[in-house]
Amino acid sequence: MASGEEAARRAHRALRISQLDALELNKALEQLVWAQFTQCFHGFKPGLFARFEPELKACLWLFLWRFTVYSNNATVGQSVLNLRYEDAAAAAAHQPPSARQKAWLAACAAGGRWAEERCRDLLRGPRAGARRCVDLARGLLTLGGVVNFLIFLQRGEFATLTERLLGIRSVFRAPPAARQPGFEYMNRELLWHGFAEFLIFLLPLVSAQKLRARLCAWRGARRGDGGDGAARASRCALCGEWPTMPHTVGCEHVFCYYCAKSSCLSHAACACPACGAQARALQPLTSGVEVSEAGAV
Repeated sequence: MASGEEAARRAHRALRISQLDALELNKALEQLVWAQFTQCFHGFKPGLFARFEPELKACLWLFLWRFTVYSNNATVGQSVLNLRYEDAAAAAAHQPPSARQKAWLAACAAGGRWAEERCRDLLRGPRAGARRCVDLARGLLTLGGVVNFLIFLQRGEFATLTERLLGIRSVFRAPPAARQPGFEYMNRELLWHGFAEFLIFLLPLVSAQKLRARLCAWRGARRGDGGDGAARASRCALCGEWPTMPHTVGCEHVFCYYCAKSSCLSHAACACPACGAQARALQPLTSGVEVSEAGAV
C-alpha cells in the first residue's frame, strides 16, 4: 500500500519549470489586477491612495486568495498549468491542504508583504535600532529563500520558503500524458526551420536597390520607353513627379535632388532604378535647356 501511494505521488509530482512558471504567472496576474484597480481612479486627485497602498494590496491579495487557493486549492498560475497544492505531510496521497494551512499561506503572503512595506514607511525616522533589526530579519528571510531555492532545484519540491514551512507542495492534478509527435510534423518543422535560417543568411546579402533597378530596366525595355527622352526629362525616375532641383547621376535619367541624395545616403552602392546604371556624383541641371539636352541624350 505504501509503495503504491509513493508511486502515485511520484506520478503527480510537478516539474520544476512548471512550478516556476506558475509563480511568474501569479506575479503577472497581481500586477495586472493592481494596474486595472489604479486605472479606475486615474481621474482622481494624484496620490489619493498612496497612504493606504500596502493595505489595499493586501486586501487585493486576500481577494485573489479567497477565489483561488481557498476554493480550488490552486493559484491562477497553477490552474493554468494543471497544478494544485497538496499536503506533503498527509499519509494519504492527493490530500489537499487543510484550512489552517490555507489561512497561514494567506497570512504569510499578504501579511508579509504588508509588514515589509509598512515597516519601511514607519522606520524612516531616527529609529536606527529597530531599522537594523528589520533589515536583519529581511536579510535572514532572503538567505533562507536562496537556500530553499537551491534545495528546490535539487529535489524538485517546495518552490518557495513559505511552502516548505507550511508543508504544502505543488503537484499535477492528473499525470501528464506523454507527447508522441508524428514524424511528418517533425519533418515539416525541421524543413521550415532550415528554410528560415537560410533566408536569415541570404536576405542581408541581397541588394534591394540593385534588384529594383534591374527590374525597372527590364520593364522599361519591354515597354519600349528607352526612346522617349522628353518623358524621361520631365519626370523624376524615383518619385515619378516633375523633378525638383533636377540632378543626374551619370545616366540619361533625371532625378529630384532630395530623391537622389536620400537614395545615395541609404544605399552605398545605389543605382538608377530605371536603367540600372551605377550612380556617380550628383550633377545639377540648372536650366530648362540642360533638362531638354539631358532628355535628348
